[in-house]
Amino acid sequence: MAALTTTVAPSTSAVACPDVEVIFARGTHEPPGPGPIGDAFVDALRPQIGQRSLEVYPVNYPASDQWATGVDGVRDAAARVVSISKTCPQANIVLGGYSQGAAVAGFVTSSTVPGGIDPTTVPEPLQPAVAEHVAAVVLFGMPNGRAMSFLGQPPVTIGPLYENKTRALCVVDDPVCSDGLNFAGHNPANYVGDPASQGASFAAGRLTSTSL
Repeated sequence: MAALTTTVAPSTSAVACPDVEVIFARGTHEPPGPGPIGDAFVDALRPQIGQRSLEVYPVNYPASDQWATGVDGVRDAAARVVSISKTCPQANIVLGGYSQGAAVAGFVTSSTVPGGIDPTTVPEPLQPAVAEHVAAVVLFGMPNGRAMSFLGQPPVTIGPLYENKTRALCVVDDPVCSDGLNFAGHNPANYVGDPASQGASFAAGRLTSTSL
């Protein structure tokens, strides 16, 4: 009697892990996706990481002028960071954002819930072990304390485990992230050039010095 052989088909549920995942939150009123600054940042980063694979995850949140809904972005971005750290533990995460998206990304790194905020209404701070999987945090035009106060939101405080791996870029006199009053300075077009390139170089440097 002929022996029976069984061929096991490869699992379709296997996760294809990238070497680098960029999690990027777009700015207010930008269409779904990474946004023009996220795209420029990724385009500048790709050639600097050699043969390593790179995937982009656009943070899913309204990005509307109702800034209170930014917590949806914090929740989504944080969940993605945790998911990648568990399913792809060898992947290096680059967290970033522009304007409201930069605030979203900044809050993801916070070690505590901002004062005056009901902790049951916001995501819990990430566990310290997760920080090891985040190689770099790059923030473009992140609203400063003055801007966040004007918007009725708490200030963004980068958590201590992320401070050394964070770069915040602000165009000169951009009133959202500096003491300047040139409102045209916050135009996204001002961030897709040199700031995007500078942010990419910083992230690439961090990726070079970080191995999991």
